[in-house]
This record gives sequence, structure tokens and C-alpha cells, in this order.
Amino acid sequence: MDRHEYFNRFHPISSANYDLLNAKLKSRTFKKGAFITVPGQVQKALYFVKTGVQMSYFDAGAKTHVVAFTYAPNLCAIPESFQFQQPSTYFLQSLTDSEMDYLSYEDLMALFDQSQPLERLFRRMTEFVLAGVINRHIELHALTMQERFVTFCQRSPHLLQLVPHKYIASYLGIDPTNFSKLFNTVPF
Repeated sequence: MDRHEYFNRFHPISSANYDLLNAKLKSRTFKKGAFITVPGQVQKALYFVKTGVQMSYFDAGAKTHVVAFTYAPNLCAIPESFQFQQPSTYFLQSLTDSEMDYLSYEDLMALFDQSQPLERLFRRMTEFVLAGVINRHIELHALTMQERFVTFCQRSPHLLQLVPHKYIASYLGIDPTNFSKLFNTVPF
């Protein structure tokens, strides 16, 4: 699916508005393991993933807590750092070689002033992210370990081959040993 089709899933925009947005995009690549944002750094750009997988996480004690994975055609950022232009409290890292287009915060705000449909598009995308965060919170508290695993496998099966299982286990709130058992026994 091309990016215009992806955007239209949230809110239809004309070719002219799409071209207005596209004209502001720049490209950047990140090598596997590269940090996109680190704690204390302000997320200055909103990324549009073309290839690769990224992970946001924080460390507490000796444990890594995975917040989210991003991959094409989704957006990639530390949302609250980008949206409020405040220092991030966690990491955003490229788990695989990644290619992304990006837009600066200033350019996005200027586009919002130019185009109400673009502003509406990004508002709808933000609402979708918020609904996803709420749904994930519910899953973590209401579903069993096996149900969380199966749901993840249905939603993002390709990540099982691309992401170290310890990170998926952390994302699902499952001990790595139990994750291995599930991976080897649960049909998905």
C-alpha cells in the first residue's frame, strides 16, 4: 500500500494536499542498533517508516520494558516528546536497518496552518494511536499470557522473525522462559 492510500484509511486527503506534505519530506536511514531518540533528547522529527523495525523502550533497574514496535507504513516517534517538544523519557532505536522519510515539527505545524485536511489527517492518526495504546493497556490487564501472545501473532506475525524474542516477551509482559514455551507450543 502506498503512503497516500495509508493516509486515506484515516482521513481522505486530495492529491494536492498529499503533494504539499510530500514536498516537505526528507529521507534518512538508520543502521541496525542506531538510536533515533534517547532520554533527554527532544524528538524534532516525525518519521514515516518505509523499511525496517523500530522499538521504543525504557530501562528500569536491569530490565528493559518495551513500549512499542513500529514498521511500515506506520509513523515512528516518541509521541509526547514530538508533540510537546519536550525531552524524551525513553529510547527509540532501530532494530533493523531502516529507511524513513521525516518531517520536522516546524514543517508539520506550518502544514497544519496551510491545510485543514492535513491537520485533520494527523489528528485522526493521533486518535488511532491513542485508541491503540488504550487497547494495549486493556490487553495487558485483561488477557491471559497465551491470549496476549496469540493476539500479537495475529496482529504482527512478521515481527517474530525480525525482533529478538526477549523484546517481544517484554512488550507482552511475559517472562522470556514462558514466551519460549508459548512460541514452541501455541499454534498461530
